[in-house]
Amino acid sequence: MRELARREAYNETHESSTDSQAKLFRKSRRIGALLCYIGHLLADNRHGLVVNAQVTQASGTAEHSAAAKMLADATQVTCALHYGWGRQALRRGGLRGESPRQLCDATCGAETGGSTIDGRTTRWAGYAISQRKRKCVEQVFGWGKTVGRIRQVMYRGRERVEQVFPLTQAAYSEMQRDNPRLDRETKT
Repeated sequence: MRELARREAYNETHESSTDSQAKLFRKSRRIGALLCYIGHLLADNRHGLVVNAQVTQASGTAEHSAAAKMLADATQVTCALHYGWGRQALRRGGLRGESPRQLCDATCGAETGGSTIDGRTTRWAGYAISQRKRKCVEQVFGWGKTVGRIRQVMYRGRERVEQVFPLTQAAYSEMQRDNPRLDRETKT
């Protein structure tokens, strides 16, 4: 039994018996690979309301391709991106859009290849604000995992998961929209 636990699992050799579309994905070196899909969010920087939500199959490039698609659909000029988004490939893809975009990134570790964000971006006050606003997206995922039941989705198949994930995010946005605190923040 211990040999099975130590053996590494790969997408080429392992497949879920209940959901053949789910792929093995590991978030860090400390955590083993799990069968999953990846959820992506695009949120409004001012209020933290979800603007776009997508689900993709787990892969090493899924986050970057989904971010590029969501940024292409966005009408806002400024966006805040999470760790690792300052990579040169995404920056080039993001900067090809019609409007200039401020691609924000925290200092990345050696695992992600370092940050490509230079002083031209980090000197603006909007960069510092975007660093603080990242918490809004993390709150959306946290609420979805605890209340919205997306931590362990009960549905099998990407099509069903794609139906549940945006509905959960829409419920969070609706709950936030009814929050009287947003009215006070908007007026100030």
